[in-house]
Amino acid sequence: MNMAWVALIFAGILEAGWALGLKASNGFTRPVPSVLTILAMIASFYLLSQAMKVLPVGTAYAIWVGIGATGTVILGIFFFGDSAAPLRLVSIFFVIIGLAGLKLAG
Repeated sequence: MNMAWVALIFAGILEAGWALGLKASNGFTRPVPSVLTILAMIASFYLLSQAMKVLPVGTAYAIWVGIGATGTVILGIFFFGDSAAPLRLVSIFFVIIGLAGLKLAG
Protein backbone atom coordinates (compact mmCIF):
# COMPACT_ATOMS: atom_id res chain seq x y z
CA MET A 1 0.00 0.00 0.00
CA ASN A 2 2.78 2.48 0.83
CA MET A 3 4.45 2.07 -2.56
CA ALA A 4 1.16 2.97 -4.23
CA TRP A 5 1.14 6.26 -2.31
CA VAL A 6 4.77 6.92 -3.25
CA ALA A 7 3.97 6.28 -6.91
CA LEU A 8 0.93 8.56 -6.66
CA ILE A 9 2.93 11.39 -5.10
CA PHE A 10 5.59 11.18 -7.80
CA ALA A 11 2.87 11.00 -10.46
CA GLY A 12 1.38 14.23 -9.07
CA ILE A 13 4.76 15.95 -9.00
CA LEU A 14 5.34 14.93 -12.60
CA GLU A 15 1.89 16.25 -13.48
CA ALA A 16 2.89 19.67 -12.18
CA GLY A 17 6.11 19.34 -14.16
CA TRP A 18 4.38 18.58 -17.42
CA ALA A 19 1.83 21.33 -16.88
CA LEU A 20 4.68 23.81 -16.54
CA GLY A 21 6.38 22.14 -19.47
CA LEU A 22 3.37 22.86 -21.65
CA LYS A 23 3.93 26.56 -21.06
CA ALA A 24 7.70 26.29 -21.46
CA SER A 25 7.30 24.36 -24.74
CA ASN A 26 5.40 27.32 -26.24
CA GLY A 27 2.79 25.13 -27.88
CA PHE A 28 5.30 22.36 -28.61
CA THR A 29 7.40 24.71 -30.75
CA ARG A 30 10.51 24.40 -28.57
CA PRO A 31 12.07 20.93 -28.99
CA VAL A 32 13.76 20.33 -25.61
CA PRO A 33 10.88 21.48 -23.39
CA SER A 34 8.47 19.62 -25.68
CA VAL A 35 10.32 16.30 -25.36
CA LEU A 36 10.70 16.71 -21.58
CA THR A 37 7.01 17.52 -21.27
CA ILE A 38 5.98 14.42 -23.21
CA LEU A 39 8.30 12.22 -21.15
CA ALA A 40 6.90 13.68 -17.91
CA MET A 41 3.36 13.00 -19.18
CA ILE A 42 4.14 9.38 -19.94
CA ALA A 43 5.86 8.83 -16.59
CA SER A 44 3.07 10.59 -14.70
CA PHE A 45 0.33 8.51 -16.33
CA TYR A 46 2.30 5.31 -15.82
CA LEU A 47 2.82 5.99 -12.11
CA LEU A 48 -0.84 6.96 -11.72
CA SER A 49 -1.87 3.68 -13.36
CA GLN A 50 0.36 1.72 -10.98
CA ALA A 51 -1.07 3.52 -7.94
CA MET A 52 -4.61 2.80 -9.16
CA LYS A 53 -3.92 -0.93 -9.00
CA VAL A 54 -4.10 -0.59 -5.21
CA LEU A 55 -5.82 2.69 -4.34
CA PRO A 56 -9.47 3.59 -4.97
CA VAL A 57 -9.82 5.26 -8.37
CA GLY A 58 -11.60 8.37 -7.03
CA THR A 59 -9.06 8.95 -4.30
CA ALA A 60 -6.05 8.31 -6.54
CA TYR A 61 -7.30 10.57 -9.32
CA ALA A 62 -8.28 13.40 -6.95
CA ILE A 63 -4.92 13.26 -5.16
CA TRP A 64 -3.05 13.18 -8.49
CA VAL A 65 -4.95 16.20 -9.79
CA GLY A 66 -4.64 18.00 -6.45
CA ILE A 67 -0.89 17.55 -6.22
CA GLY A 68 -0.52 18.58 -9.85
CA ALA A 69 -2.74 21.64 -9.49
CA THR A 70 -1.16 22.76 -6.23
CA GLY A 71 2.34 22.27 -7.57
CA THR A 72 1.51 24.04 -10.81
CA VAL A 73 0.11 27.08 -9.00
CA ILE A 74 3.06 27.33 -6.61
CA LEU A 75 5.71 26.75 -9.26
CA GLY A 76 3.91 29.05 -11.70
CA ILE A 77 4.25 31.84 -9.14
CA PHE A 78 8.00 31.29 -8.88
CA PHE A 79 8.91 30.47 -12.49
CA PHE A 80 6.36 32.36 -14.58
CA GLY A 81 5.39 35.27 -12.35
CA ASP A 82 1.80 34.07 -11.92
CA SER A 83 -0.32 35.96 -9.42
CA ALA A 84 0.23 35.25 -5.72
CA ALA A 85 -2.99 37.00 -4.71
CA PRO A 86 -4.13 36.08 -1.20
CA LEU A 87 -7.34 34.46 -2.48
CA ARG A 88 -5.32 32.17 -4.78
CA LEU A 89 -3.07 31.11 -1.90
CA VAL A 90 -6.00 30.51 0.45
CA SER A 91 -7.72 28.47 -2.26
CA ILE A 92 -4.63 26.28 -2.70
CA PHE A 93 -4.53 25.83 1.07
CA PHE A 94 -8.07 24.44 0.92
CA VAL A 95 -7.08 22.08 -1.89
CA ILE A 96 -4.29 20.75 0.36
CA ILE A 97 -6.77 20.34 3.24
CA GLY A 98 -9.07 18.40 0.90
CA LEU A 99 -6.22 16.12 -0.17
CA ALA A 100 -5.33 15.42 3.45
CA GLY A 101 -8.98 14.61 4.12
CA LEU A 102 -9.04 12.10 1.27
CA LYS A 103 -5.90 10.44 2.57
CA LEU A 104 -7.25 10.24 6.13
CA ALA A 105 -10.62 8.94 4.97
CA GLY A 106 -9.00 6.24 2.82
